[in-house]
Amino acid sequence: MQKGLSTQSSKVTAASLLVALGIIYGDIGTSPLYVMKAIAGERSISEDLVFGGVSCVFWTLVIQTTLKYIWLTLRADNEGEGGIFSLYALVRRYGKKLVIPTIAGATALLADGIITPPISVASAVEGLTLVEGLEELPTVPIVVAILSLLFFFQRFGTQKIGKVFGPMMVLWFGMLFGLGLSQLTKNPAVIKALHPQYAYQLLSAYPNGFWLLGAVFLATTGAEALYSDLGHCGRKNIRISWLFVKTALVTNYLGQAAWMSQHIGESLNGRNPFFQLMPDWFLFIGIGIATAATIIASQALISGSYTLVNEAMNLNFWPRVKVKQPSESKGQIYIPSVNTLLWIGCILMILYFRTSSEMEAAYGFSISVAMIMTSILLSYFLVYTLKWNKLIVGGLMLVFLSVETAFLTANIAKIQERWMFLFFELFIFLTMYIWYYARKSKNRFTRFVEIGAYTQKIEQLIADTSIPRFTEHLVYLTKANNRHEVEEKIIHSIFARKPKRARVYWLLHIHRTEQPYTLNYDVSELIEGALFKINISIGFRIQPKSELYFKHILNDLEMQGVVKNNNDQNPQFKYNPEHDFTFVVIERFLSVENEFSLREGLLLNAFFQMKKLSLSDEKAFGLDKSDVVLEQIPLVYQPDKTFNLTRI
Repeated sequence: MQKGLSTQSSKVTAASLLVALGIIYGDIGTSPLYVMKAIAGERSISEDLVFGGVSCVFWTLVIQTTLKYIWLTLRADNEGEGGIFSLYALVRRYGKKLVIPTIAGATALLADGIITPPISVASAVEGLTLVEGLEELPTVPIVVAILSLLFFFQRFGTQKIGKVFGPMMVLWFGMLFGLGLSQLTKNPAVIKALHPQYAYQLLSAYPNGFWLLGAVFLATTGAEALYSDLGHCGRKNIRISWLFVKTALVTNYLGQAAWMSQHIGESLNGRNPFFQLMPDWFLFIGIGIATAATIIASQALISGSYTLVNEAMNLNFWPRVKVKQPSESKGQIYIPSVNTLLWIGCILMILYFRTSSEMEAAYGFSISVAMIMTSILLSYFLVYTLKWNKLIVGGLMLVFLSVETAFLTANIAKIQERWMFLFFELFIFLTMYIWYYARKSKNRFTRFVEIGAYTQKIEQLIADTSIPRFTEHLVYLTKANNRHEVEEKIIHSIFARKPKRARVYWLLHIHRTEQPYTLNYDVSELIEGALFKINISIGFRIQPKSELYFKHILNDLEMQGVVKNNNDQNPQFKYNPEHDFTFVVIERFLSVENEFSLREGLLLNAFFQMKKLSLSDEKAFGLDKSDVVLEQIPLVYQPDKTFNLTRI
């Protein structure tokens, strides 16, 4: 099923290309709204600035977007899926330290989810101030209203309106191309700016030219999102549609450069070169199309954030939270807590920065970090998975990391006093770091025992009619990968205090695979007809539904005669034909006996506080409360032995 899904998405048709335009290019496609404006700033327009700026933009699109992402990074698909977590799943076996760049990259991408919507929508809405009579129009309330409506409608899904995304983006890119071409025909000489010498002259000879890279970088900010959306459209569709998108983008940038070349010696004075390309009669129409395009770009980032957090949960990087599917569209999910987090972040961004130009530094900083982290992971993929020569990979990484480090340096310098957004990124990073490393620390102290040492005792318990039967089928969720092992706490739960007698005992292990859509199982019979170990392999993009899986497996085993069907001997089945089964979920809490080192104490205490706020285990694993017994046991890592208690 998974391979078929991947193959289907890779087919090239007119419809698939239209979908690619609607989903993939919203972020990078709306960059012309603010890139050339950001490069010029309040400077006096000169030929060096205009030609050098558009040359830098062009070669950034060539090196970063086309070479790194379209040609190279799209090769790193995990059964057709892309994104930093898919890439991490492919390479994590090759280095334990890859966790940190993965967390940092995912943090930056989530931060992008609170920066792209306000900067994109604000850039479009600010065009209204160019209309005569609307010069003093307050744009912030309009942006807040649009963003609030966008986040409110997430709960209903985007299946219906999503059908217009492709045609709308075709109209947008067609408008970009037409507006750019109209100015380019008036001043075709700007085409020579595509020569790299103009970029070199801007960076080396223009006053403070290097620091303009922070603005230039905005032209390629959507490249990371492009890779994350690989699974929606397939590699071929992205590569083919990129030819059309890149042509439209470059033509529009050249058109803006042509307009700016007619105003040498002036400054923009609040004007946006993008909107200056439009004739007066077209201004309202153009602003409407631009606003629609920015909303589509924002929608793509929001949906991408849901997918990112869902993957983070399944790879143990994020606390478990509620995930909903608002429509019948496969793969479309809605995470209420993430939606609220992004909405608050977006509103605070626009209220804090007020204008799109003030957000540019924060925008570039986040994505440049994400790109550097992707380069690190990509190098491992090329060397260890594709088996490329290390010298070739080293040369490519030297180019990419040099460019990305230069962009990062320029963006850091731009931030200056506008550093408040970093608190949001710090919050995301610490959440992922604490959850991942605290879980590893907690799992390190989990004790496993051999099941074989207890099989005779389990058989005796099953046969002991003096003890009331607890349930027909007793199911425990276990972390033990080994067929013959089980957690000591499960054995304790079965036999301690009031023994839990059942007809059949089940040990259910959920194994998260490195592939996105795996879903299969295997069964080991440890005591004939009485004790089974089930391993269910689930891809990291699938939300587990353990109870439904268990019912399906139980029915399969009964039909095969592996598990005896004693329904006829049980009087309850006259009235209720359903199986009698109970899941036991064992939750741990920190014992007061523990004495930790500073780091481990902070990690574990923060982890258990976060766990209280996250989704319960029964909900996270898809269990009905009516079929679950919850047990809590103290967790003792390092007992405090410093006391000296004596008898008097």
